[in-house]
Amino acid sequence: MLKVYDSQGQGLVKREDADPCGSAVWIDLLNPTKEEEKYVEQELGIQIPTREEMAEIETSSRLYQESGAHFMTATVIFQMDSPEPQTTPITFILTDSRLITVRYAEPKAFLLFMGRAAKGDTDCNTPLSIMLGILEAIIDREADLIERLQGETDRIAQTVFGVTGGSGTHTRRFDVILKNIGREGEITSKARDSLLSLGRLLTYLGHVANLRKDSKGIRERIKTEVRDVQSLADHVNYMNGRITFLLDASLGLVTIDQNQIIKLFSVVAVVLLPPTLVASIYGMNFHNMPELDWYYGYPLALIIMLLSALLPFLYFRRKGWL
Repeated sequence: MLKVYDSQGQGLVKREDADPCGSAVWIDLLNPTKEEEKYVEQELGIQIPTREEMAEIETSSRLYQESGAHFMTATVIFQMDSPEPQTTPITFILTDSRLITVRYAEPKAFLLFMGRAAKGDTDCNTPLSIMLGILEAIIDREADLIERLQGETDRIAQTVFGVTGGSGTHTRRFDVILKNIGREGEITSKARDSLLSLGRLLTYLGHVANLRKDSKGIRERIKTEVRDVQSLADHVNYMNGRITFLLDASLGLVTIDQNQIIKLFSVVAVVLLPPTLVASIYGMNFHNMPELDWYYGYPLALIIMLLSALLPFLYFRRKGWL
């Protein structure tokens, strides 16, 4: 889908003819077809990166200059309100007169930016100011995601250290806890990748703004966004360490439960070993065993077996092993 916008005052106006020529300040390519890509390339004289090229991870393929335009690709998280957010690469192509965005998903940040532009809450006079407005919306959305992750991590921590009940309850609860920790760790990893790519993009954009000698206000906005991304990255790193701690703690508690079960079996085996030995001795039925003729031999053997089991049990209780 090809969308073309003109700047009007502090906002944007969508052009109905979708003509990228003329006064268009922002061209948005959402899931573009081959025909739309070729049309824009012919009209503007630039090469639109393919979806495969946008997915490349090396910096030289994501941040570069070509044909007088600056190409910048960042990994952005979308579907943040779902249990499993996804990531998608978005390419910003910045020229002196236009901003071209190429994307194959529709993050809510773009809708938030359009809402702000409609209210006149963000500067849309230049391509760079539009790009900064979009990036600000993306950063705000990722900050909301990180806040949600913080709350969910707190709930997991309370669950991990507040598990009560028997071993069966522990097993069921830890099974759910480990799955939740794994999911939060995966989302945190995606947030780290996204913030890393945004940080690199903003650093490159700062160099571009300095070379183009953009206004001081624009450069200050870039520096502010760089600081915001860095603070979010630091918080994500903290959360990643906390999630790792919760994972280790959960596995440690699972190991403790397993050790308790093994200890119980070991104690039972030790307690039953002496009675088994006594029963084995008097179950051999050799002819020259004087105890076999005793009148009270049978009850005496039972008493010996009971005492031989009771004494180790009392010893273990005294040592605190039970």
